Amino acid sequence: MRHVIIGGVAGGATAAARLRRADELAKIILLEKGPHISYANCGLPYYIGGVIVDRAKLLLQTSQSFGKRFRIDVRIQSEVTGIHPANKTLTIRKASGEEYTESYDKLLLSPGANPVKPPLDGINSEGIFTLRNVEDTDHIKAYIAEKQVKRAVVVGAGFIGLEMAESLHRAGVAISVVEMGNQVMAPIDFSMAAHIHQHLTQKGVSLYLEESVTHFHRTESGLIVFLKSGNAIPADMVLLSIGVRPSTELAQQAGLRLGETGGIWVDEHLETSQKDIYAVGDAIEYPHPLTKKPWLNYLANPANRQGRIVADNMVFGNTVSYEGAIGTSIAKVFDMTVASTGLAAKRLKQLGMEYQSSVTHSSSHAGYYPGALPLTLKLIYHPTTGKLYGAQCVGYEGVDKRIDQIAGLIKHGGTVYNLKETEHSYAPPYSSAKDPIAIGGYVACNIIGGAMPAISWRELVEEQEKVMIIDVRTVEEYSFSSIPGAINIPLDDLREHLAEIPTNKPVVLYCIIGLRGYLAQRILMGRGYQNTYSASIAPVPKPFPVPSSQSAAASTETPSIALKVNLCALQCPGPILQVKQAMDKIAVGERVEIIATDAVLARDAAAWCDATGNQLIEKHEEKGRYTIILEKVAPTVISNSTL
Repeated sequence: MRHVIIGGVAGGATAAARLRRADELAKIILLEKGPHISYANCGLPYYIGGVIVDRAKLLLQTSQSFGKRFRIDVRIQSEVTGIHPANKTLTIRKASGEEYTESYDKLLLSPGANPVKPPLDGINSEGIFTLRNVEDTDHIKAYIAEKQVKRAVVVGAGFIGLEMAESLHRAGVAISVVEMGNQVMAPIDFSMAAHIHQHLTQKGVSLYLEESVTHFHRTESGLIVFLKSGNAIPADMVLLSIGVRPSTELAQQAGLRLGETGGIWVDEHLETSQKDIYAVGDAIEYPHPLTKKPWLNYLANPANRQGRIVADNMVFGNTVSYEGAIGTSIAKVFDMTVASTGLAAKRLKQLGMEYQSSVTHSSSHAGYYPGALPLTLKLIYHPTTGKLYGAQCVGYEGVDKRIDQIAGLIKHGGTVYNLKETEHSYAPPYSSAKDPIAIGGYVACNIIGGAMPAISWRELVEEQEKVMIIDVRTVEEYSFSSIPGAINIPLDDLREHLAEIPTNKPVVLYCIIGLRGYLAQRILMGRGYQNTYSASIAPVPKPFPVPSSQSAAASTETPSIALKVNLCALQCPGPILQVKQAMDKIAVGERVEIIATDAVLARDAAAWCDATGNQLIEKHEEKGRYTIILEKVAPTVISNSTL
């Protein structure tokens, strides 16, 4: 049997190795247009940023070592220019330009995808790059060193774009990110992306949302990136990360069927519309297991799995079916990790599928064990059956294992009830007795069962004038920040203020984490309130991030730190109460240094200082821990007014 594979990365290389293990005697030819095979393309941004120092580690196998180990005829710099299914031959062009013909019994296409490069004026100027392979990486790395790049614009805020933003930042480059949408990372929902917006800004990234590039201009001093709004950003280099399209040129030339999304159509055995020609990887479309609609999935894990399946089908006949991928992905964005699996709420809305979502805020491990960091989990599920459709998680530690557990449940038709039943390994350094995914399951089940009616932040924005909003946090927390129009009735005082709460209009109760909002809701429902909502599990996010405020007192001598307070892993209302206590202890003109993992405390510190007369001297974040320095300016009186 003569197997020929076009494309030597991910799916193609995996299939080649699997073919040899399945059939020791077969003739296997691997054709790769570029000079490298089986390289770690997901690691390319980290090599540019210097996290991966040794370039050789990106090359998992060379053409020589791979060919010798698996007895495969590996031909690099060999571009297939034509497929001829009628006589089962290929036309191949060598690097020298010479062309020749090769025959096959079974053919596998693994051509991948090509970066999108729109026809904008100046887009081919020197210093504008895309990143897809090792050659691109080498060019970018060399350009940064040679031109001593200090300013870069990343166009497109997807996973690769943000990974490159971090890597260039690590290399000492000032970063601007331009994104046409209203959020970064389009596969996740806005409410989760808002955490990343804030984090990017804290790291000094200039974030241009709902902006598009109109053209580029090269000058003697560098590049100018012109935006639709009229803004112009000077840069030394530009990285285009707008997206990719499946590479289907060969398939079209061969007369293979393309699908609804523009990818190569394949059946459940990964065979194309032409017998004995198969396809895998970024170039194919395949039905999504949840929607049954065809989609494109540009991820390495599915491509490698497809490579194993297709090899067995090529050797043994079409005996193995591919189950499809739900789209499980993860990215490191500076200190934060963001991951998702399955379908986002906005995607379900587009498809007209009924759904419910809930958001919970937990810690990466037991709060009393040092180093616990915040972790936000969003679940998307059917509103009556609880069938899981998707999940998203943002945090600093433990994000990967939560999403991976949920992904396994989704692929096997699991529900939110299964989340409550999931067993997990527990010790204080690794989790809590109730793991974040169990808490997410409990909340989702309460919503489905009616024990905790909920309103989303989008619904609250639309209905804000028609509802009464009650902030059930403490007076001190309320003074830090509040939803505009909300009144403050602390949870512990709620029963004494029932007469102030209307029974003829909806009431929205909220806190930050969610527990107090839920307890307040149960009090009201137990008192006969029926039209009660809870926003406790979905705090309204700010639509755009606000840069960290930094100022300094105008004096010749910098006051020393009079008191240091560690509030890491302390949940509300603890952090805010201890901040107030710390400020009460120090004298006017002295400073307190606060270290906390509470993002809300850090975000609203400036507003609290404005309200109390104190001064925010410094604020910065590192790996989920916020350092805040406050100076006492005058005696403070906490106000109960809305800020």
